[in-house]
Amino acid sequence: MIKNNIFQNLILLGVASIFITMCTPPEQSDADADLAEQARQDSIRQVRCPRVFSSAAEFYKNRDWESTVRAYDELTDLGCDRDDPQEVYLYYAIAYEYMGKYDSSATVLLKGLTFLPDNIDLRKRLAFSYEKQGMIELQMDELDRLSFLAPEDLDIKDKLAKLYGSQDRYDDQISVLKDLLKIQPNNEAAQSDLAQAYEKSGRDPLDVYKNRFENNQDNVSYGLDYADKLIVADRPDDAIDVLQQVVDVDPSSKVAFRKLAQAYDSDDRLKDAARTYERLFKLDPRDFRVAIKISDVYVEDEDFKSAYNWADKAVTLSGEGEAYGAKANVYYKAFQACRSGEISVDDRVVATLSHELFIEAEEKGFTRYSRSKEWLKENEVLFGKAQWFMMDANIKNKGFIKVSTACYNWVTERLNKGKGW
Repeated sequence: MIKNNIFQNLILLGVASIFITMCTPPEQSDADADLAEQARQDSIRQVRCPRVFSSAAEFYKNRDWESTVRAYDELTDLGCDRDDPQEVYLYYAIAYEYMGKYDSSATVLLKGLTFLPDNIDLRKRLAFSYEKQGMIELQMDELDRLSFLAPEDLDIKDKLAKLYGSQDRYDDQISVLKDLLKIQPNNEAAQSDLAQAYEKSGRDPLDVYKNRFENNQDNVSYGLDYADKLIVADRPDDAIDVLQQVVDVDPSSKVAFRKLAQAYDSDDRLKDAARTYERLFKLDPRDFRVAIKISDVYVEDEDFKSAYNWADKAVTLSGEGEAYGAKANVYYKAFQACRSGEISVDDRVVATLSHELFIEAEEKGFTRYSRSKEWLKENEVLFGKAQWFMMDANIKNKGFIKVSTACYNWVTERLNKGKGW
């Protein structure tokens, strides 16, 4: 009997265990828990994200930057940045910029770039943030990435080239500028920067200046620059060709005519130089210094008559010591060119006319020819009392003497009797 009771109890216990097992819910797995939490967070985001986005936009519109930052803080904490990471991190960073917190702006942008590593707008803001913080190396790195991501963006290349130039990285600057000019060959600013980069790096920039001018032949400044480089390279004939093109483009360019005249002069084409200076003088007939320059060229060409006329014009225009010095120099150079082995009376007259004008120039403050003046006096070539004593009565009665030698046939000025003669 006892055995039967025990057996019955065991059966009842087993049935109860089975029943209890069937009624107890199974334990929840970690994966299921994560899914449940994700569902809960998604539910919150569906409600909160639109509201916070709206608040952030309103704060931004009202330029309430601190509230804007707080709103975007909440958006990123909620995970709302996954819906539109560019908008969130771009305006988040800009708000920090307006607060002057460029380091925080950079931090925000770097986080945004983990979602969108090739986003051009975010990288442009990051480059700007580095610039404001003075982080030049990082700024250059960022602009270099942007140049790769947006190869047609000329502003990026221009900024990168200028930055390389400011850091004396001329090889890198040249490379970027060449890429820029492949896209826009007539970009005048880039052509100028490239020419300067060549010069600063010690390279020959002549071809750069040539290409810049040939691509912009209406640009007078480029023609002048190219001509300057040709003259430095001892190629005056080529410089003359370029400058002739320039004056054809702009017949009113005083600088172009002056440089063209100088190029002719350096090439010993003195008559061409004088004619070009005369064209320059026509542009401004009051410029006595151009008249002096014309006189100097004619002196060099030993056309003393023309030289004297232009020097005399300079005196009439200005009355300056410099003009008197130029006129004196015409006489002085003519004396040196015409004098015979034994100094003649006419030689002495011309030498004295020169000496008197040198003195007048110095009295007016112009002393460039003081050594020439002293040479005339020290070498006893002046006309004085002793020479006057030897003149015939007819000349003495007139009280002046004029030259008659063929070499001085252009001299119209007379030498008056000096005091004490």
